Amino acid sequence: MKIEPQHVVSLTYDLYTNQEDGTEALVESATEEQPLTFLYGAGQMLPRFEEHLSTLSTGDNYDFSISAEDGYGLYDQEAIANLPIDMFSGNDMPEIGSILPLQDNQGNHFQGQVVSVAEDAVIVDLNHPMAGQELHFKGTILNVRPATPEELSHGHAHGADGHHGH
Repeated sequence: MKIEPQHVVSLTYDLYTNQEDGTEALVESATEEQPLTFLYGAGQMLPRFEEHLSTLSTGDNYDFSISAEDGYGLYDQEAIANLPIDMFSGNDMPEIGSILPLQDNQGNHFQGQVVSVAEDAVIVDLNHPMAGQELHFKGTILNVRPATPEELSHGHAHGADGHHGH
């Protein structure tokens, strides 16, 4: 079956990014045993990722790259925040490299990675971990099926077979 909007797609992938020495490194995978399953066209995936899959069908292999601009964006040197140290009073100080769940004044949730801890602030990088990196995907389309009415009303896939509860 061909991939179309309002269809559930299950696929494998290997995601590679370029290292400083110019080589590619595997950073993430989805396997046949644990595939990535999503509702195509629902806005859950990177738009360019879906564009590259748009002509494929069950059983097809793919191999494509997405530029940093079309992936998670360029690295923004300005996306560094100084969180007042008193935000953490009564809690353990976060460790460098840890990921903090954050929320802005409008209630939007996002994450930041602790890059340093100063005397009066915790310095957090708000860039996506893959910002500034070209993304290279290789994989296979395992299954394509029409979404169930329940999946369409919920706006997401309920698993490869459409029956996973939540």
